[in-house]
Amino acid sequence: MSAPAGAHPDALAALLARRLGAIDPALAADLDIIEPAVADLPRLETVSTPPPTLAVLGASRRAIGLLEAVAARTPWRVRAASPESHDPREMTELALRPEVAAVLVGAGDPPGPDERGWLDDLAGLVGAVTRRRPELKVVLAGPIASRNAWAEGAGRPFDGTQPRIIEGPPLGLRSGPDEPLREILENLLPDSGDARQTAVRALLSLADTLDRRLELIDIGLTGGLRAMATPGVADQGPAAVAVRTANAALLPLEIDDAAVDAVLAWTTGSLDRHRMGDRLLDLRAQPWADASGDGARLRLAAARAAMTRLAQQTQDIGGMASPDVTIVSGGAFAVAPPRAVALAVADTIRRPGATQLAVDHARLLGPIGTIDDPDERRGLLADLADDLLAPLGSLLVVGNVPAGRRNTARVGRLTLDGDRHGRHDLSAGDVAFVDLPPGDQALATLEFRDSVRVGHRARRVAVPVSGGIAGLAVDLRDVPLRLPDRRDRRRAALAAIGELAWPGDER
Repeated sequence: MSAPAGAHPDALAALLARRLGAIDPALAADLDIIEPAVADLPRLETVSTPPPTLAVLGASRRAIGLLEAVAARTPWRVRAASPESHDPREMTELALRPEVAAVLVGAGDPPGPDERGWLDDLAGLVGAVTRRRPELKVVLAGPIASRNAWAEGAGRPFDGTQPRIIEGPPLGLRSGPDEPLREILENLLPDSGDARQTAVRALLSLADTLDRRLELIDIGLTGGLRAMATPGVADQGPAAVAVRTANAALLPLEIDDAAVDAVLAWTTGSLDRHRMGDRLLDLRAQPWADASGDGARLRLAAARAAMTRLAQQTQDIGGMASPDVTIVSGGAFAVAPPRAVALAVADTIRRPGATQLAVDHARLLGPIGTIDDPDERRGLLADLADDLLAPLGSLLVVGNVPAGRRNTARVGRLTLDGDRHGRHDLSAGDVAFVDLPPGDQALATLEFRDSVRVGHRARRVAVPVSGGIAGLAVDLRDVPLRLPDRRDRRRAALAAIGELAWPGDER
């Protein structure tokens, strides 16, 4: 069971106790799970907290771009300014805002011609801010602390003895530091046991338990997560690549024209920009209100926009081979039909290959990740393996469908081992859903007239697939997905595909 973040854990525990008592009274009595005493039982609890704000100050627009690219791959909410776009008063006001918990400041090392004139002003400004706000954390990327203006503003030279002021890796002229600086920024975050952080630990243990490569995509109200976990090799522990970012929140920090247009790009309704902006503001204020009908469509459109931003921030993960299982998590997926969720993944997280789709329907990965002992985590995950994830089905994305075949009626065919419906014709640019119930497994054989790419290039491909609520989805659209630029044509294309996912949708 899942519930909005505002629900009290005691109320959830009492409801679960009543359900167990109604379904299996004998088991509830044996385990001493009765409603009055349920508050005393052990529990695993976690919560997603709003991300703090990071002020990014650079000596040039180029430096800002490099620093923002790194900070965007962290849970920080980023506010950026440089002397080329803001005056010193505005930059000082930004750094002194109460919601700003840290400042990242940088310049090229050595400074570029466009930075030298601003370097002393920037160093003096940040130095003065550190004196004005003694609790503020500061990360210095570049020759900021070596300037005399820094010592004058801070009242003392930088000697590395202040733990709140950290010297980061040098910022090059053409490329900036990625992992070292990202690690510094993530270490500055408060250790709050965020649900997305602990979910990565659970994903590691689950990959090792199932012996499968797993990908987790989590879209929340204040941030998103994309992680890829690989089971351990020999006696080594499992490995994972994970990116938590505030940019992949269901709703951006500022609902401006760009944010509204990003959601409109995934809708088939007739809302204009102003009404869509109002709907998104209402969604932020009451995330679980109006969760059916048009509200469910709005949430999934916002989730598609968030997943698009997440894919842009995680191109390193997107370049990996398709995982065995792709897990989605988040409230926006809980109120949409299973086929619509499968389409959302196919539209945004696109890579040729086959993957099984599942949803963390009860949001258990985060709480399980709070268990420190990895052996205990794996044991619990092994016990819950059959109930932890709800199977949506399988997704086959076929790439490099020959352009010359797009106007033909059929470019290939699909045969499922044991499928009583026989062969299914496949048309270029279409998405086909084939019923495959949960628990069923089959061998899907795809035969094409020309070579296509499903993991590798071939005319005939055979892959094992598993059933689910949405069945098997075969996607023969472009990789990456290309939709019409004109709003009316794009809406018509999305509506045609959406008819497969939203029953009775007349849009």
